[in-house]
Amino acid sequence: MLQKITSENIASLMVGLSQWRYQPERGGSITRDWVFVDFSEAFGFMTRVALLAEQHNHHPEWSNVYNRVSIMLTTHDAGGLSTRDLDLAQRIDNL
Repeated sequence: MLQKITSENIASLMVGLSQWRYQPERGGSITRDWVFVDFSEAFGFMTRVALLAEQHNHHPEWSNVYNRVSIMLTTHDAGGLSTRDLDLAQRIDNL
């Protein structure tokens, strides 16, 4: 089972993920929002993230409204934020 990251360790572990925001609710999660030129760009991004998430068997909670995409990452099995979330966030940023 994956270990939940404690709130005391989150700041040091989020170095390099400056656009993601830590949310302590629900045991801990990280969120980020994107704004694209139009729906097609937003949907293309979501498709790339979906393929990446499937490769790593770790799936985001997300929403899309026209050109905006919001992603929230948490590890339900760990009861909050885990290193899997931070790893997927970095991979998403690299897209």
